[in-house]
Amino acid sequence: MWRRLRTSPTVRTVLGRGMASYLRLVWRTQRVVMEPANLYELADAQLPMILTFWHGQHFLTPFIVRPYHRAKVMISRSADADVNAIAAEALGIGAVRGSGAQGRDFRTKGGFNATLEMIRHLGEGTNVAMTADVPKISRVVGLGVVTIAKHSGRPIYPVAIATSRRILARSWDRAAIHLPFGRAAVVAGDGVRVAVDAGPEALEEARRELQRQLEQITARAEELVGRRSATPAAARPEAPAAANPAPPAAPRNPAPDHASAEPRNG
Repeated sequence: MWRRLRTSPTVRTVLGRGMASYLRLVWRTQRVVMEPANLYELADAQLPMILTFWHGQHFLTPFIVRPYHRAKVMISRSADADVNAIAAEALGIGAVRGSGAQGRDFRTKGGFNATLEMIRHLGEGTNVAMTADVPKISRVVGLGVVTIAKHSGRPIYPVAIATSRRILARSWDRAAIHLPFGRAAVVAGDGVRVAVDAGPEALEEARRELQRQLEQITARAEELVGRRSATPAAARPEAPAAANPAPPAAPRNPAPDHASAEPRNG
């Protein structure tokens, strides 16, 4: 029966809009701290940008986008991801459908076309957001995000969001199901730029630096809400050589007591 329901456009729409409403409730009832304190001032000077985060930490990211930030997010083409896309659009974030993958799946899952579309949106002045790790390979930065940075000439800014009240799903990405009436921390990294003429070694260097920043800010966000990071920073394996291959060249067209807080209740 669930298989029939999950393919129903009406059911997907109801679930997606219900998710958006629940996430609004969660965000509006959080006491939010951001680090650095001038996060928006720094970010606005670098627009458009590529916002990136780990799988499973993405549910509250629409709320750190301000009304004047045009933004698109890459979301898988899978049937289950339709609910996420509907929720994102209900929260004012447009969806680009496709996902990173290994080898041949990169094209069949729409990763190639989605990558080109993300580059095009950046060229038109729209910010884009995407997970740094590809499906089924949790907390290991793939090459997709650094490839988009190379071909667009735009900076990557990693962000981590943690809440004091959550449930971790029993999924491959240990997705955080945030609960209302708690504390939230938004921590941003220093950012990574990739030269337009970057070769394989430079791309790998950028990937490793992004990995380091994501691990660091994830640990810091967890610390700010009073929890030790579930995944302490450590040496990570290299990204799969076949994951997120580069597309053809495209035209360049944030401690509770001492961190500044910017509650977002809207």
